Amino acid sequence: MRALLSVTNVLGYLLLVSSVIYLLPLTCALIYQDGTLLTFLISVMVCLVVGGTLTLATQRYRMELKARDGFILVALSWVLISTIATVPLMLHEQLSFTDAFFEMMSALTTTGATVMVGLDTLAPSINLWRHAINWLGGMGIIVLAVAILPMLGVGGMQLFRAEVPGPIKDAKLTARIADTAAVLWVIYLVLTLACIVSLWLVGMSWFDAICHAFATLSLGGFSTHDASVGAFNSPAIELVLIVFMVLAALNFATHFAVWRERKLTAYWRDTEARGVLAVLFLSSVGCAVYLWFNEIYASFWTALRFVSFNLVSIATDCGFANTDYALWPIFVPYWMLFLSAITASSGSTGGGIKMIRTLILVRQSGRELTRLLHPSMAAPVTVGGMPIPNSVVVAILGFIFLYFMSIVAMTFLLIFGGMDFVSAFTAVIACINNAGPGLGQVGPATNYASLTDFETWVLSFTMLLGRLEVFSLLVLFTPQFWRK
Repeated sequence: MRALLSVTNVLGYLLLVSSVIYLLPLTCALIYQDGTLLTFLISVMVCLVVGGTLTLATQRYRMELKARDGFILVALSWVLISTIATVPLMLHEQLSFTDAFFEMMSALTTTGATVMVGLDTLAPSINLWRHAINWLGGMGIIVLAVAILPMLGVGGMQLFRAEVPGPIKDAKLTARIADTAAVLWVIYLVLTLACIVSLWLVGMSWFDAICHAFATLSLGGFSTHDASVGAFNSPAIELVLIVFMVLAALNFATHFAVWRERKLTAYWRDTEARGVLAVLFLSSVGCAVYLWFNEIYASFWTALRFVSFNLVSIATDCGFANTDYALWPIFVPYWMLFLSAITASSGSTGGGIKMIRTLILVRQSGRELTRLLHPSMAAPVTVGGMPIPNSVVVAILGFIFLYFMSIVAMTFLLIFGGMDFVSAFTAVIACINNAGPGLGQVGPATNYASLTDFETWVLSFTMLLGRLEVFSLLVLFTPQFWRK
């Protein structure tokens, strides 16, 4: 019980810290005079009151958190911040709590699935609020807290490992974990600013540039238009977004290495980065040729434009669209959804299995084939010349099993609720990979507004499950976790 009270204390601090993000919509409301100022003043007061109450009521229980407490804190922080963030949507847009929670969970987990329509006429501050939560969730609220709240005595590495996906969990960029988190946030901020300026230079308004940069670097995929990026009909804008979506899908530790060495060769040394770039390039060219041969587009270059943007967007788990790709031959949309599971790097803002796990499993499969022919041969699994311990391989196999079983379970739940198979399966794939649009009822030309409350809650859980990489959430449902 004392540990839970200590977790509650840190949750209160997290809410107090996250309240800073309200400055963005408040400033926007003052500039645009869109009638939301009172809404956001009430919202920030709710956040401060809840955060302050939780902090003061549990102050005397504050103590160093253990690894087990880190998992509880991570899961509860995403749920609580998403819940508090619903207030502006319920007050101003009159959304039900279910729909508002889905929208904010989608934003914080950087899924980009939306239940809102009429985005083109939405109050600017509400639109900015959606994108601000998108951006906040990109690097992770826990990483932010570890960076700026080391004085709390919270076990930084425990939280960092619970929050950050992939092999970066066990590798620090700097000597202190707080410094590591701060470095990640600085890189994230610099890339976001570069994206804002680049989008403005190619024709976006400052407001659209800020919102879309937030959604791009977080790989969140929210847009200020119902037609998403298709509303701009600009190859230049699409090219800029492709570049920054790819950067966001690469390991931020690699970006740090490039900055520290002042050389781009760090990207080439990163086996995972080479894998991401190879998959995106070969898939874009191959699918463009496929659509061109099927006479979907009159020229190869037109096909390449639309394929490369939508494929990179879905494969990196961003979720932008510039056309209704659900109308293409079904092979291409399904291939894009498959890539959403494997393409993003560990230590990126993307979701899914991650490229590093894919590479390790490919090497492991090759080792098993070799052992069939040479049973006594020593054949260690290596990636980038580094040997991978068997314990890591076993952990990845366990993760893959739970990942696919989660897809099966969530899909059957949606089918049980009355959704057709294509919509159910692709919605689950899109949500667990935090990729946004699926196919059928939740395709790129529509959204998630038609879902029932039951379906909405199932997919809200699925988004959180994917964002916390399955293990970090499902471990809370095991009896062993709660035993002393």
